[in-house]
Amino acid sequence: MIGIIEYGSGNVFAIMNILKQRKIAHFLSGDPKKLAKADRYILPGVGAFDPTMENLTSSGIVDCLNEQVLEKRKKVLGICVGMHLLAEGSDEGERPGLGWIKGRVHQIDERRLNTPPHLPHMGWNDIQLTDKRSLFFGVDIDHGYYFLHSYYFDPTNKEHIAARVNYGSSMPCAVERDNIFGVQFHPEKSHSNGVRLLQNFAEML
Repeated sequence: MIGIIEYGSGNVFAIMNILKQRKIAHFLSGDPKKLAKADRYILPGVGAFDPTMENLTSSGIVDCLNEQVLEKRKKVLGICVGMHLLAEGSDEGERPGLGWIKGRVHQIDERRLNTPPHLPHMGWNDIQLTDKRSLFFGVDIDHGYYFLHSYYFDPTNKEHIAARVNYGSSMPCAVERDNIFGVQFHPEKSHSNGVRLLQNFAEML
């Protein structure tokens, strides 16, 4: 059972529609007691880092997630800004992140971009996988994923990078550390590749 974390940030209904179509058990909640009963989590996110992290903190969900993810080792998938929250902090704000994966969120270097509009990075891009491929089994790498972002998460330990995307320069677009996963792109907007990724996450042992 996937618990989709409701804290006022994220395209949750598009994600829920995919899970419903694939008959994947899930529920949406911002109640820490209810979320504690889930087997794994999806942490969506849109907007700026600081207000998103503030919403998550003020909801009382952080303590619950720390226990379920760090102590009980339940799997979690952060999407877009939800992935950024996994980091220690962001150049976009001043608040600390969850710090589940060491590293920091940086703005894309606009000086490396030669085709306007420069930012945000918006649209379809193919990705390059590293040797961490558990989220990407069966996806069409050449077809790629849909992106919409101006910042990216750069883990301190490069072994935690699961995939990269090239936009002016190569940058991480998916991370993985043990039971913790994050993707910069939007699976819910990425057609069959996004559906397959969400199903892979749901079926992981």
